[in-house]
Amino acid sequence: MQERTVNISFPIKENILLSIKETKDGFTHEVKFFSALYFYRKGRLSLGKAAELAGYNKVEFIEKLQKEKEYIFDYSEEEINEIFNDV
Repeated sequence: MQERTVNISFPIKENILLSIKETKDGFTHEVKFFSALYFYRKGRLSLGKAAELAGYNKVEFIEKLQKEKEYIFDYSEEEINEIFNDV
């Protein structure tokens, strides 16, 4: 079964793009990345699906997260201790 693509669009005022010094395509790319990051952080998308939404492969998405100083894994201290206690 072939996956279907859905186009999503919303209007923004041109002065917003001018204020952030961004092109329409650049803005769209950033919105996709930050949407993917949001859903990844909320646990609603896996790393792979978030990368796909953002238009990256997994490695590129991880590199972009690092560039943006975003954590790839967001574990509490308790969760980290639990992980390492099992090792």
